[in-house]
Amino acid sequence: MSATLAELIAGSFRTLHEGSIVKGRILEIKPQVVLVDIGYKSEGAIPHSEFEDEDIQVGDEIEVLLERLENDEGMVVLSKEKAAHKQNWDKIYRVFLDGGLVKGKVKSVVKGGLMVNVGVEAFLPGSQIDIIPPRDLNEYVGKVYEFKIVKVNDERKNIVLSRREVIEAERAEQRQKFLESVKPGDKVEGIVKNITDFGVFVDLNGMDGLLHITDMTWGRLNHPSELVAIGQKLNVQILEVNREKERVSLGLKQMQSNPWESIENRYPVGQRVHGTVTKLVAYGAFVEVEEGVEGLIHVSELSWTKRIARPSDVLTVGQKVDAQVLGINKEERKISLGVRQLDTNPWDNIDERFPIGTKMKGKVRNLTAYGAFVELEEGIDGMIHVSDLSWTRKINHPSEVLKKGQEVEATILEIDKANQRISLGIKQLEGDPWSEIDTRFKVGDLVKGRVAKIASFGAFVELEDDIDGLVHISQLSEDHVNRVKDVLNVGDEVEARVIKVDKVERRIGLSVKAVNYDEESLKKESQAFESLRPSTDLVGLEQAFKFATEEYRPGQG
Repeated sequence: MSATLAELIAGSFRTLHEGSIVKGRILEIKPQVVLVDIGYKSEGAIPHSEFEDEDIQVGDEIEVLLERLENDEGMVVLSKEKAAHKQNWDKIYRVFLDGGLVKGKVKSVVKGGLMVNVGVEAFLPGSQIDIIPPRDLNEYVGKVYEFKIVKVNDERKNIVLSRREVIEAERAEQRQKFLESVKPGDKVEGIVKNITDFGVFVDLNGMDGLLHITDMTWGRLNHPSELVAIGQKLNVQILEVNREKERVSLGLKQMQSNPWESIENRYPVGQRVHGTVTKLVAYGAFVEVEEGVEGLIHVSELSWTKRIARPSDVLTVGQKVDAQVLGINKEERKISLGVRQLDTNPWDNIDERFPIGTKMKGKVRNLTAYGAFVELEEGIDGMIHVSDLSWTRKINHPSEVLKKGQEVEATILEIDKANQRISLGIKQLEGDPWSEIDTRFKVGDLVKGRVAKIASFGAFVELEDDIDGLVHISQLSEDHVNRVKDVLNVGDEVEARVIKVDKVERRIGLSVKAVNYDEESLKKESQAFESLRPSTDLVGLEQAFKFATEEYRPGQG
């Protein structure tokens, strides 16, 4: 019988193979090692460190990996850790083949991702941690998650995980459930996930919905970030569901009644309103009169008289203002507002304050090619047309006689209330010298004066009392003259004979060559001069300079 027992024992020895997992019993627990009997001729020793996290006792049955049947000292080499590792690896590999999920604890941050303990060490690439790339990988350390095994290398014992695929699969399932359960008009809660120029993407428990900027508020909105922030919870309404494309359109303003529905009743034209300046632009100021309702004060409606170039010169964002409703366009959602309408229009009684014929004093505010603007009171200007500066002189530009900032006296000539214009005149302060010109200048008179202007057809000579006479080029010399400048220059003193006085056309014809003519010769020259009338060579003073090619300007020699 003992022989049979020996054979059985010998047979049991032959069933043990190196690299296999076998069962053993703890024989003795020492400070450094734990002795385990696996039913072989000698026991095996396992380092005590492999049992650090376990409460073990003599007699406990454990599974160990048989590394070697006999070492140099004749002992069996065993490992509990390697047995667990092999068991875990086999389990992981089966899960990989089945496409299942595995739980694991994040151990540490490594280059390119995280190391995870799923029974064995596995690598989680940074791109596979979450749908949105994480900012700080350390926040994952020590946490337990479910992972999908995306790659296993049996030879190198490498495992690659993905948490992102797990999340995407969950979200896909959630999306389908969401799309099947909602319809337009439903109200749902979501979290702002992303903000763009055209709208906001809202996470609806795995389903992204688009809240377009036009559906965020009934009022004006420059950018979605002015109204919402990432991570903010929102109650929104489902506007449209496209199950094929998995798209959902959302509305926020639809959660409130449309403030523009009865806008004409709440803000009739002429009503005074109180609001807050929300935006300043070059052409006006936007004012919020209630949530979702803004009106525009055009820059021209800020003041009756003040010259406001930019609304920002008199208003600031956030300022409280009063205004009057001027008009409403419900379809375009526009309200026109005015501030100046709250005050009396100074142009309403302008003719009472400035009766026609009244003499006024004011400073020249601006000069233009056609006249000078004179400030009569703050914001009220009158214009002196260039033709109303002098009875006698041909003035081409008001700068010849006026300067900016100069105080002048003028007469009110005309008032146009509708177009807010006042016409002024300086020459009207005195009588018209041309009304009695024939009593002061007669044909044949010998006169002296200074050359004031030179034109291609002649020279204008300033006589007494600022009256100009014209010496036609044909009257400069007995000899033929090609250019007036060959004979005369601006500023020259000349003596000439009056050969024509035309009271109607306001011109005096002069002749230099006729200074020494006798009465008979002078009469002939006057007749010859008169024959020039149909020609453009000799025209009235008012038109003469239209044909000038060499005009004198202040500052020229």
